[in-house]
Amino acid sequence: MKLLDELRARGLVEALTDPEIEKALEKPMTVYCGFDPSARSLQAGNLVSIVVLRRLQLAGHKVIALVGGATGLIGDPSGKSAERNMLTVSQVEENKKGIRENLSRILDFDGPNAAIMVDNYDWYKGTSAIEFLRDIAINFRVPQMLAKESVKKRLEASEGALTFTEFSYQILQGNDFLHLYDNYGCQMEVGGADQWGNITAGTDLVRKMRGKSAFGLTFPLLLDSSGKKFGKSEGNALFMNGEMTPVFDWYQYFLRTPDADVIRYLKVFSMKSLDEIAALEAEMKAHPEARVPQKALAEELTRLVHGEEGLKAAQEATEALYAKKSAADVAKAENVPSASVALADCVGKPVFAVAAAAGMFKSNGEARRMAAQGGLSLNDAKIDANRLFAAEDVKDGVAVLRSGKKNYFVLKFS
Repeated sequence: MKLLDELRARGLVEALTDPEIEKALEKPMTVYCGFDPSARSLQAGNLVSIVVLRRLQLAGHKVIALVGGATGLIGDPSGKSAERNMLTVSQVEENKKGIRENLSRILDFDGPNAAIMVDNYDWYKGTSAIEFLRDIAINFRVPQMLAKESVKKRLEASEGALTFTEFSYQILQGNDFLHLYDNYGCQMEVGGADQWGNITAGTDLVRKMRGKSAFGLTFPLLLDSSGKKFGKSEGNALFMNGEMTPVFDWYQYFLRTPDADVIRYLKVFSMKSLDEIAALEAEMKAHPEARVPQKALAEELTRLVHGEEGLKAAQEATEALYAKKSAADVAKAENVPSASVALADCVGKPVFAVAAAAGMFKSNGEARRMAAQGGLSLNDAKIDANRLFAAEDVKDGVAVLRSGKKNYFVLKFS
C-alpha cells in the first residue's frame, strides 16, 4: 500500500494542498511539522503530529521538527478564541529541552536518516522591524490574510479582537517554510486541520518566491465519540513528561478508551498493521468485556512515550490498585499520583479539604462537590462532604483516595 493510501486508511488525511503530493511522496523528500513551545512538555494531543512524522521517517523521508521559539513568543491564533499569555525567551529555551526529550523517544535523531530539530528564533532574532516589513511581509496580501479561517474566527469572537502581533503569525510561519526550503530542501509541511491557513501561507510563498512546488497535508483534529478534544483527562492536559502527568495516569487514560473510539485510535497511533488492528476489532466484537484493543493501545502508547520501564511501572501500579491489594502494596507501586503529607495537617479536617490541599483537585470547591455527589472514596469507602479525616484512616503509612471509579490518589505519611 502506498504511503498516502495508508495515511488515508488510518484517518490521517484531512486535506492536501496539491494532488501531486502522492507522486512526490514516492521519492524521499524532506517534511516538517511545527511544535509550540508553550510548555516544557508536549501533550497527548501532539501525538498525532509526531506519529505522522514517525511514519514518514520510517518510509524513508527526512523529517524536521520545528520548535517555534520565535512564533511561540507571539502566539498562534489558530483554534484560539482569545490572545494567550506571551512567553519569555528563557521560558522558551527551557521548554525546548523538554520537547526535544519528548520527540527523541519517538523519532530517530541518530540514525542514517536522522530527524532534525530546529528553532525559528535562530533566524528571526537578528531581524529588524524594517527588514521584516521590507523582505518578508511585502510578499503577503491583506485580503488573503483576512480570508484565513483562523483569522476570521478570531475577528468574530466575542472574547476579544485579534492583535496585529497574532495577525502577523501566518507571515512568520509562511517564511519558516521558505527558510526550510532554502536551507534544508524541505518541500512539505504537515499539521492539524487548524493549521491549514498557516500551511498554505508557506506553500504559496515558496511557489511565489522560488517558482517551485511546495506541499501541505493536514490531518483531522482528533475528537472522541462524545465530541470532546482528544488528550484531556478530567479536563486536564495529558503531558508526555512523566513528572507533569504520572505514567499511571497516561496508561489509564488509554486503557479507559471507549469501544467507540479505540479502533480509530489504534489506526491513528499504533504501528500495528491494519490487518492486526482488524483482528483486534474482531476480538472486541466477540469479547468486549476483555477490552483487548484498549490494553493493546495503552501498552503501545505508554511504551512509545515512557519506555519499557514506564510501561512496567504503570502496569504494576494498576495491578496494585485494581487487584484490591493492601495499602502497603499500593504505597510500593510507582507512578500512582501521590503526595507526602503530615498527619497533623490532616486529622480533624474534611477529607475533601485534605484531598484538595494534597493536589488531587484544583480547588476546595471542586473537591467538596465531588464528595457531596458521592464521588469521593477513602480506602475504598465512599464518604460525604462532612467526613473528617482520622488517624485511623492511615493504613501502613498511607491512605488511598479515589475520585469517581478509577482516579486514585495516595496520601503518604512519614
